[in-house]
Amino acid sequence: MRRQFIWAVTVVVFGVMAFASLASGSSANAPGNLVLVEGGIFRNAKSNYYGKGVSVSDFYIGKYEVTQKEWTEVMGSNPSKFVGETLPVDSVNWYDAVEYCNKRSIKEGLKPYYKIDKTQKDPNNKPDPQFGDLDSMKWTVTINPGANGYRLPTEAEWEYAAGGGQQSKSYTYSGSNDVEEVAWYFRNSGDKPLSGPWLWPVVQQNHDQTKPVGTKKPNELGLYDMSGNVREWCWDWYSDTLPSNVPDPQGSASGSTRVWKGGGWMGDAFSDESAFRGSLAGNGTGPDQGVRVARNK
Repeated sequence: MRRQFIWAVTVVVFGVMAFASLASGSSANAPGNLVLVEGGIFRNAKSNYYGKGVSVSDFYIGKYEVTQKEWTEVMGSNPSKFVGETLPVDSVNWYDAVEYCNKRSIKEGLKPYYKIDKTQKDPNNKPDPQFGDLDSMKWTVTINPGANGYRLPTEAEWEYAAGGGQQSKSYTYSGSNDVEEVAWYFRNSGDKPLSGPWLWPVVQQNHDQTKPVGTKKPNELGLYDMSGNVREWCWDWYSDTLPSNVPDPQGSASGSTRVWKGGGWMGDAFSDESAFRGSLAGNGTGPDQGVRVARNK
């Protein structure tokens, strides 16, 4: 009788834990610090893709931004302006990010997701209509179909996950309508809280900088810092026009800049909104430019 009671209690406890795990959007089988994101249509009413017939498949995404410890273990050096093992890596360009994905994949025995050709200029990397060629590197980067290695999230995947996926509460920022709860940005990432308009000299004098990952509130899926701290690279070429009525959009076939999402420590709150779209030439970087990894399920 005692054994039956213990067994019954164990089953109930296990069931509750399993339900809690599923409810948070994570999975007991998720590798490393990754969260399994259940795919589907966009439920966040503030998303750029809401009501557009766009859906994403299940995928994994980093619970945190890539830290300097993780970056250095793979790449052997640390490019960051603000140094600390638990701080997000910063000052990485798009090419650094895809190279990190491949090297981390190899280190962990996974098939690299990207083919990187540093000798051939990418014909899809177009001059900016106004400013001409912005990217001096222009490596040709293509995808290995079926690879299980690390990769950058697409813009649609990033926005879907930041917006809470199937558990979305239609927050403006990733996990809240109050930017202070979830994001490190110019008003709260320095010596004292700032008020008034954004002014770079004021930001500098306040010693604003990146903060250790995971120290703000997570979003509905248990993802941290998708608003603020560092801007995060996505796979896509930037385009003014977003797709509709397609599954798993990959972005434009060509462009002059790559998409970044999420805002950063030196920016204002509007860039921390999950729907905000930023872009930068692939070779561009800065002390608020970082990365979060993804993987196929």
